[in-house]
Amino acid sequence: MLIYCSSRNYRVPAEQRQVIRILYLPMVYAIISFLSYRFFRDYTYYSLVEIAYEALTISAFLLLLIQFVAATAHDRTAESALARKEKKKLMFPFCCWRYRPTKMYFMYTTKWAVLQYAVVRPLVSIAGIIAQAENVLCESVWSVHYAYVYLTAIDFASISIALYGLLLFYELTKDELKGRRPLAKFMCIKLIVFFTFYQTFVFELLQKHGVIHATEFWTESNIVDGLNALVTTIEMVFFALGMLWAYRWSEYRSENLGPRLGVGKALLDSINY
Repeated sequence: MLIYCSSRNYRVPAEQRQVIRILYLPMVYAIISFLSYRFFRDYTYYSLVEIAYEALTISAFLLLLIQFVAATAHDRTAESALARKEKKKLMFPFCCWRYRPTKMYFMYTTKWAVLQYAVVRPLVSIAGIIAQAENVLCESVWSVHYAYVYLTAIDFASISIALYGLLLFYELTKDELKGRRPLAKFMCIKLIVFFTFYQTFVFELLQKHGVIHATEFWTESNIVDGLNALVTTIEMVFFALGMLWAYRWSEYRSENLGPRLGVGKALLDSINY
């Protein structure tokens, strides 16, 4: 519903393109989780695709923030908006260093700090799919002899850099972002990741302590994966409702913003990477 309403009022493509990409997140998680529940033996493959789309969503969120900041400048560019900023200290743990937002390298570095995750995470997912097919992934075993520990380390480093860049840009531009509910928008994304990560941890803990038992047709891992997928499918309904508040399509209803595109063109534009 929210995607349709946003597409019906598609007047600011630079912003709404990113909004719709973010709105796809609960739908992607719900569909992938349902398929993972239905075809539980292939859960690893589906879950890696799910995580890869999260990376694209985080990148879309940064590009959305940049458009919000650019809208406050006279020439509608983020560089002009940042020209008002003074030299600042970096956030913890690099607070001993200072940076100048007016320099061209700042915007370039910030973008790539976040956008690299959209490249690295899908590559990690592809590597994970190949490793699973070759029976060398072994998610349940933390050993240097299997691929999972290396892929997790790469993923952790990549997401840490991306979140640092995102938080740095938000801290610098929070005055320009007032009224656009950036924290609510970001929390809608990260809470999805937070809930799915910790529910997986809880189910795996129950499995290790013998609470979840294998059946005639399902192994313990199959049951854990199935429960995780089923719960995620249900959770996405509530996260989608939360996005109704954080990403209000009514912000773009005014005809003063310009002519609107058709629904079909809007949806095609949102997947034009």
